[in-house]
Amino acid sequence: MKNSIRVAVIGAGKLGSKHAEVYSRLPGVDLVGVCDIDLPRAKEIARRCKTTAYGDHRALLGAVDAASIVVPSRLHHEISKEFLKSRAHILVEKPMTATLEEADDLLRTAAENGRLIQVGHIERFNSAIRTIRGIIRSPRFIECHRLGSYDPRVTDVGVTLDLMIHDIDIVLDLLRSPVEHVDAVGARILSKSEDIANARIRFANRCVCDLTASRVSAEVMRKIRIFQDDAYLSLDYVTQEALIYTKENGRIRHKKIDIKKSDSLKEELADFIDCARHERKPLVSGEEGREALALALEISRQISQSQSGN
Repeated sequence: MKNSIRVAVIGAGKLGSKHAEVYSRLPGVDLVGVCDIDLPRAKEIARRCKTTAYGDHRALLGAVDAASIVVPSRLHHEISKEFLKSRAHILVEKPMTATLEEADDLLRTAAENGRLIQVGHIERFNSAIRTIRGIIRSPRFIECHRLGSYDPRVTDVGVTLDLMIHDIDIVLDLLRSPVEHVDAVGARILSKSEDIANARIRFANRCVCDLTASRVSAEVMRKIRIFQDDAYLSLDYVTQEALIYTKENGRIRHKKIDIKKSDSLKEELADFIDCARHERKPLVSGEEGREALALALEISRQISQSQSGN
């Protein structure tokens, strides 16, 4: 076992800089470098994290054991494939790739080179969702709301691939049941892609999920509500708090679920490093990232089709 895992962060934007800061503090991690085509930006983050700045990711190929790919999604496939072929494990931010063909190519490349892919669905590491997983049994209806304000820096994908995909990944993980039917609607408000989206998904196990995402809302909301035969659970991802409602003697009672709050990004990256060190399957594997991408693309396709009038 290696004493230290050599890591690079590709992309020094808002999220990439957070990856670099977390890695710089994780034990057993050697942050080899931070890379961005905006070299002054990379230098700023590198100085803060006491590492080296790079303007071209290819300079790091073969020099690291693992890499976080935190660039615009249209570049995920190209850069991720290069690192996989250089024998580095990768954590690629969501959405995994722009197309299913690209996702399949990455999965093949990872298998051929004996490397692992982890996809950055960070909500899986939220302490609240991890705590309530043990309470959830045979959900009948799930309702998700993920609302936020418009970020002009996110221009390459619609709100489905930007925000809703987090909830898509969560419900796919909770239900582990085939999707039988999808009905989606949405609207463009400020960008060329959908800024508001709603999808109703019916699963083979008869559970129905209603997902709503918006990036043109004044308030920030990240909530999931889960209804099952014996209980109703309400979870807030932002506050990492959850309530459970149960029926007792003809009355509805509720209580707060005891949750030990944590830093979701730190948990995610620490787990990635452990996976790289021991070559074990990640909590959010490449296959699961592809599954979430497939459903998100279908929702986006339906919205786009409805907007075009076809």
